[in-house]
Amino acid sequence: MGTEITKNFIENFIDEDNASNKYGKRVHTRFPPEPNGYLHIGHAKSICLNFGIAQKYGGLTNLRFDDTNPSKENTEFVESIKKDVKWLGFDWGDRLYYTSDYFDQIYEYAVKLIKLGKAYVDDLTSEQIKAYRGTFNTPGKESPYRNRSVEENLRLFEEMKAGKYADGEKVLRAKIDMASPNINMRDPVIYRILHATHHRTGDKWCIYPMYDFAHPVSDAIERITHSICTLEFEDHRPLYEWCIQDWEDPEGQLPRQIEFARLNVTNLVMSKRKLRVLVEKGIVSGWDDPRMPTIAGIRRRGFTPESIRDFCERIGVAKADSMVDISLLEYCIREDLKLKAPRIMTVIDPIKVVITDYPDGKTETITAENNQENEAMGTRQMTFSKNIYIDRKDFMEEPVKKFFRLAPGKEVRLKYAYIIKCEEVIKDENGNIVEIHCSHDPESMSGTGKNANRKVKGTLHWVNADDAVDVETRVYDYLLKDSDNEDEEETNNKDFLSQINPHSLDVYHSKAEACIKQYKAGDHFQFLREGYFVIDPDTTEDHIVVNRIVGLRDTWAKMQKKNK
Repeated sequence: MGTEITKNFIENFIDEDNASNKYGKRVHTRFPPEPNGYLHIGHAKSICLNFGIAQKYGGLTNLRFDDTNPSKENTEFVESIKKDVKWLGFDWGDRLYYTSDYFDQIYEYAVKLIKLGKAYVDDLTSEQIKAYRGTFNTPGKESPYRNRSVEENLRLFEEMKAGKYADGEKVLRAKIDMASPNINMRDPVIYRILHATHHRTGDKWCIYPMYDFAHPVSDAIERITHSICTLEFEDHRPLYEWCIQDWEDPEGQLPRQIEFARLNVTNLVMSKRKLRVLVEKGIVSGWDDPRMPTIAGIRRRGFTPESIRDFCERIGVAKADSMVDISLLEYCIREDLKLKAPRIMTVIDPIKVVITDYPDGKTETITAENNQENEAMGTRQMTFSKNIYIDRKDFMEEPVKKFFRLAPGKEVRLKYAYIIKCEEVIKDENGNIVEIHCSHDPESMSGTGKNANRKVKGTLHWVNADDAVDVETRVYDYLLKDSDNEDEEETNNKDFLSQINPHSLDVYHSKAEACIKQYKAGDHFQFLREGYFVIDPDTTEDHIVVNRIVGLRDTWAKMQKKNK
């Protein structure tokens, strides 16, 4: 039997349209970010979906910046978004557009709606408009300016454009239905006055279209076939369709809006507003801080585009909002790196070990595997001497039950090297351990000695003190202590700042194997027994900085095994 190919509901809609030849079997999508901040992993899902579906159907995808709010937008955000889309592996070709490209056409279309009696200039304040709108249980009330003549509306709208009025003094509203059960249809504002310099059009305009009006008209101008957006726009769909019903398409076919569930991930702040607070309050170092769920942040953290695309593929496309466990995201990066990332021995929190019965001045060369799961990655040479470092957590002066690492009188094997035994613990005047003295079994060298196969319960990673490289190791953990994703609604009363994990970043002065010097910023590897790491852009010739991407513990795989 052949493998059955399952399709998501968006693909089913496209198949229906293709079967009826609705768009001449064209599939043309767009990714339309607002350039008012950095994209986060939720946007990555939308990018993968819009570009991925078009690729699957041999169609096209536009990158369009919906830049209708000059007070919050700038070119820094534009450039960061372009970089993010390319990093994820997608290309918009020559189809880079801005809603501001269409301001003249959108304005002329608004004039057309006025002439059709479908839009009017209103003098109510924003507070009055809100009060007149009504509630879910009560209908709205018509503005006293709703029945102005077409001629008066045209004159006033032209005067708004000419800069005659102050911000908020007048607006242009769609004339729909103040009694509609859908509040979005109660004469929404489609143009407002805003005397602000636009990052592309400068001071040419002092009126700007509202997003809910500019977005569908821009889709229509670009002849988009399927306008794919997140679920919060479902209630806006009737307005989307109303806004373009009088648009004259060459083939009479207008875009179809389809909504999908937005991405929510445990332990991640997914609200643009809250991400901005984290940056402005200095809780994180910037938009690309590796604790941030921004694409810039997860890229710096060390996640690969392949792992993010795999994550988006695995979570699928749903119609209902749900929460995705962050362990799935971690699983995807482990899966991507396990056969690609070389292994390096690095002691994150070092403590010195002196092997007292090892000859002074002697150095041995040891052959180590670069990746135990991928023989094709070959081997490397390491050195071994009398003085080494092990990790502080691998020693316990008074070991608890089932602690099989180094302790007084206990033996462990050093990976690729000898079995050593703790003989003495050296402390400073404050009682802190500064050095551990050990003996070794000279016949226990891995792979060669008479006692090479002698079994001991613990195996430790280590580095040679003589040629160890100093490394700043940034160990990142979840930014939020609580596993629940923070709700984006402004009405959320919980102070999310109180949920910030004080150990979301711990910095260590580590000791790494000498081979780390051959790597550059952006290179990935696994620190044996510690996790996957990447070299951070802060690295200089004299100072190596690494970020922990993810630990080795695979919660997701364990959960899946348990579920089965």
